[in-house]
Amino acid sequence: MRKPWIVGNWKMNTNLREAVALVNQLRRLLDGVDGIDVGVAPPLVYLLDVFDQVRETPIRLGAQNIYPEAKGAFTGEVSGWMLRDCGCSFVIVGHSERRQLLGESDELVARKVLAALAVELSPLLCVGETLEQRERGVTATVVRNQLDAVLQKIEPAQVARLTVAYEPVWAIGTGRMATPAQAQEVHKLIRDAVSARAGEATAREFRILYGGSVKPDNVKDLMTQPDVDGALVGGASLDAEGFAAMAKASRKN
Repeated sequence: MRKPWIVGNWKMNTNLREAVALVNQLRRLLDGVDGIDVGVAPPLVYLLDVFDQVRETPIRLGAQNIYPEAKGAFTGEVSGWMLRDCGCSFVIVGHSERRQLLGESDELVARKVLAALAVELSPLLCVGETLEQRERGVTATVVRNQLDAVLQKIEPAQVARLTVAYEPVWAIGTGRMATPAQAQEVHKLIRDAVSARAGEATAREFRILYGGSVKPDNVKDLMTQPDVDGALVGGASLDAEGFAAMAKASRKN
């Protein structure tokens, strides 16, 4: 059985005091809770401060972005080695907000995945369709293209180091969400693509998260689906009690 993973993406929220208080409250609420992996991705400037609070705990630290080069004249960017030095073990790549607002292409996302793998960071790759694409009936094509752009650039043996988050763009921050059946349909498509690239054994162990207006009152229904292995949580992760409740509700019997 795949161990569920719940990741809180804090986006561009919190100040230093709030970030430290949030992760400390989360530590207390999750103390002794097993059967679930938990990760947080605070703003870049607070990574070290949050790491100081989680370094002796099971909570994993992640970053919200990575630059595809290891070093150089890239003002304002951050490399994988820098993230590793801050205590990160994973990095979110290809989030829909970066694709939509900052114009990140499938090619750039693939390069970022390669950069993360090169320094032993686990990429959390986000894929998903817009409302217009869903209404046109091209969800499967869009998700496959986004996924294939990465899978075709990495070796089959590296696929196991990825996690994929399916985040329908139309459900992010809107209060809407895919039904459990809609999520399962796309998650199954993703698992089949992983199997075709890296083999059935890898696909069976591969974790696929759902992201898009996940809340304590809907996460349990999502987790009943056979190919939903956790959640990438945005705004709701800023509420420690609610996020901890989601983590506890995500455990599978």
